[in-house]
Amino acid sequence: MQLKVDALRKPDETMQLKVDTLREQNAAEQQRPDETMQLKVDTLREQNTAEQQRPDETMQLKVDTLRKQNTAEQQPHETMQLRAFTPNSPNSSDPSDPTAPSADPATRRADRRKPRSSPPLAPLTRRLAPLVAVAAPYARKLKPVYPRPGRTGWRRWLPSWRQWLGAALAAFGLTGAFLAVAYAATDIPQNLNTYATQQDNVYFWSDGTPMARTGWVQRQAMPLKDIPQDVRWAVLAAENESFYSDPGISFTGITRALLRTVGQGDTQGGSTITQQYVKNVYLSQDQTVSRKFTEAMISLKLDNQMSKDKILEGYLNTSWFGRGTYGIQRAAQAYYGKDVGDLNASEAAFLASLLKGAGLYDPTLSQANHRRAVERWEWTLDRMVRIGKLSKAERDKYRTFPEPLKRNPLYDTGQQTDYLVELASQYAKKAAHLSDQEFDLGGYQIYTTFDRKREAKLTDAVTEARKEAQKATPGPAGTVHYGAASVAADGRILAVHGGPDHRKQGYNESNATTVPAGSAFLPFVYAAGLEHGVVKQRDAPREQVTPQTLYNGDDDVPVTTPEGPYWDRSGRKVSARNDDGKSWGQISLRTALAESVNTPFMQLGMDTGLDKVKQTALAAGLLPSSMGPQVPALSLGNSTPSAIRMAGGYATFAARGTHTEPYSVRRITRNGSSVKLDTPATRRAVSPRVAEEVTQALGDAFRTAHPTEAPAEAVVAGKAGTTEDDTASWYVGTAKSVSTAVVVYRMDLAKSLEPLPLEGVAGTPDDSAAYTIWAGAMSPLG
Repeated sequence: MQLKVDALRKPDETMQLKVDTLREQNAAEQQRPDETMQLKVDTLREQNTAEQQRPDETMQLKVDTLRKQNTAEQQPHETMQLRAFTPNSPNSSDPSDPTAPSADPATRRADRRKPRSSPPLAPLTRRLAPLVAVAAPYARKLKPVYPRPGRTGWRRWLPSWRQWLGAALAAFGLTGAFLAVAYAATDIPQNLNTYATQQDNVYFWSDGTPMARTGWVQRQAMPLKDIPQDVRWAVLAAENESFYSDPGISFTGITRALLRTVGQGDTQGGSTITQQYVKNVYLSQDQTVSRKFTEAMISLKLDNQMSKDKILEGYLNTSWFGRGTYGIQRAAQAYYGKDVGDLNASEAAFLASLLKGAGLYDPTLSQANHRRAVERWEWTLDRMVRIGKLSKAERDKYRTFPEPLKRNPLYDTGQQTDYLVELASQYAKKAAHLSDQEFDLGGYQIYTTFDRKREAKLTDAVTEARKEAQKATPGPAGTVHYGAASVAADGRILAVHGGPDHRKQGYNESNATTVPAGSAFLPFVYAAGLEHGVVKQRDAPREQVTPQTLYNGDDDVPVTTPEGPYWDRSGRKVSARNDDGKSWGQISLRTALAESVNTPFMQLGMDTGLDKVKQTALAAGLLPSSMGPQVPALSLGNSTPSAIRMAGGYATFAARGTHTEPYSVRRITRNGSSVKLDTPATRRAVSPRVAEEVTQALGDAFRTAHPTEAPAEAVVAGKAGTTEDDTASWYVGTAKSVSTAVVVYRMDLAKSLEPLPLEGVAGTPDDSAAYTIWAGAMSPLG
C-alpha cells in the first residue's frame, strides 16, 4: 500500500504510516490486505501498561478505507482516530515533511507524553523532597493498619501511641488555627444594646432626697473616679481578683461553663469581669455555647483595645443588683439610701455579694437569703484582706452585718408624686432643650422645687375635704375636683394637687384651665387701675386713681363708657351684679376689694380700658390662652387660669410687682455633669407701690373674712372667688412670701369638660372648702 504524500499532509489527518510498516504488521499477524486490521485488546492493554498510555489512545484502521483514499485522492469521511503525538512537541517530526525521519510508534508516543514545561511548584517540590524523604517513614507508621500486627485481642484495634500523639498535635494545631481566624474575624460591636444604654430619670425633692423615678430600668452611670477604692476592690475580690492581670477571659472558667452547658443545658460561673461586661452591653442573655464563644472572642479583643479601668467602670454601671437596679450607684440608693461615694467597705462587700445573684442574697427576702448574704459578706471582706486591699485593723471594725433598707426608696412614688413628675419632666425638657427621645434615654437627675412637707400638708387637706364632701353631698361629690398649687414669690412651685391618682386620672387639676376665676380676678383689675389710671370722658387725659377713689357699689348698676352706656349684641344694657344682690352705695376701691363688691370693678375695668386690664393680668403671669373675651365680664373673671397661674399671679404682688415665671426644676445633671437650663424669665408687672397697695387690700380682705385665723402681726393676704353661675369656688392667698391657689369645681370627665353647678360641695361663702384647704396647706399662718 502506497500512501500519497499529499494526502498525508492534509491538516485533518493525524497519522503518518509507512506502507512497509503496515505490511509487516499485516504479515506478522497473518492478516489479508483487504481485511480490517483489528488490534487485539490484550496487545493494546499491554502496550498501554508498558507505555503508560491512556486507554483512549487506540488505533483503528480500515484497509479498505485507506485504499479508497489512495485511489480517490480525497479526504475520507471515516478517519482513523488516534490520540497522536502533540504536533508542537519538540521531539516530534512534522507529519507534512516528507523528509522527516521515521520513528518507532512507541517512541513517538513516549515523546508525546513528555510535558511541555516544568510545573510551577517544581522548585518548591525539589526543596521539600529531602524533608519528605525523612518524614515519609514516620508518616507511614501513623497510617492505621487494622487489625494491628503483633497485637492480640482487643488491643489489635487500638491506635498506637504515635497515632494518638499525631492526632493530638493535629487537633491542637487545627484548634489554634481556628481560634486565630475567629479572633481576627471578630469585631467589637460599635453599638451597645439598647438595654445596656437606657437609664432611668430620677427626681428629687427640694431637700435633695429621692422623690420618684421614671424609665424601664433603674440605672445611673457613674465615672470610676467617683466610685471609692473600697467599693471597687470589694467587687474585684468577690468576682475577679486577677482582673488587672488576666487577658480578659478565664480558660478554666470557660471550660467549666461549656461542660455544664453541654451536660445540663445551662451555663454558670466561670466569667471574668470583662466577659460579664461584654455580655451586659454587647450580647444577649442567651445561655448557649455559641454566645459563650462569641463572648470570649470579644472579651479578648476588648481587653487589648480598652483600658482595664474603662472596662471596670462599664461593668459597675451595667451590672444587675436586684430591686430593679442596674449599676452600683442605683444599688447604693436602693439598699442604703445613699450615693455610692458614701459607701464604706462593709456596705460595698454586701453589694458585691448581690452580683452572685440578687434573688439569693437580698437578706430582706428570706431567712435563707439573710444567712447566705452574711456568709458571702464575711467571705468578701476576708478576701479583701488576703489580697492586700483591706487592713486587718479595718476588717476588725466590720463585725456587724450592715442591714440594708427594707424596701427600695426609689419606688416610693405615691399618688401625687406622679403629677409632680409630669410637671417637672415637661419643664425640664423645655428649659434644657431636650427632645423626647433624648430625655427617654434616661440618666438625668432632676432636682425639683417641690417641698416635701408642703406637699404632704396640701395632700392631707384635700383628702380631708374630699371625705367631708362625700359625707355631706355624696351624689355631687362623685364628680368634684380639687386643683391646688403653692408658688413662692421667686417663682418656685412648691406643691401641687393634681388629682386623686394619676394612674386613674391623668387630668392634672392644678394645671387645668377649665373653670373661670370669678371674683378672684378682681386684684388684677384693681392693679391695672392703680397702674394706668382711668379715662371717663372722650378725649380726656387719664386720671390717677387711688385706693380711696370712690365708685358706685350698688347692685345692678349699668356699665358706662365715655360714649355712654355699654350695649351688648342683643341690644341690652350691660349691668353688674353683686353677690346676694346687695347694694353698697359709694365705696372706695380698697374697701370694695376687701368686701368683694363686684360693681365698682366692672366699671373700673371699663374706665381703665379692658386692654390695660388684660395687659396687667398677662404681665402678672396669666397665660394668653386662658384669657376671656374682652368684654365687661372680663373684669369679673371670665378668664380660666389654672391654679398654678393664679398662685403665680398673686405671688407677683408679694414680690413687689416683679413676676417670675413659675418653674418646677432648679437643677439637672446627667451622670454627674450639669445640664444647662434656661433661667426663668422675670419682668416688671406693676410698680412696687401698686403691688404694695394690692397686697394691703388683700390683707384687709383676709382679715374681714377671717379675723381670728392669723396673729395680728402676721402678714397674710387672700381673697375668695365665686362665679355668677356657681360653677367654681376659689381661694387665693399669700403668707410668708408663698401664694397658694385652691379651686373647687365639678366636672364629669367621662362626658365633657363643661363645669357643673357645685350644688353645695364647695361649702358656704363663710366656710368654703377652698379656704379650708388653703388654710390647711398654709398653716401655721403666724
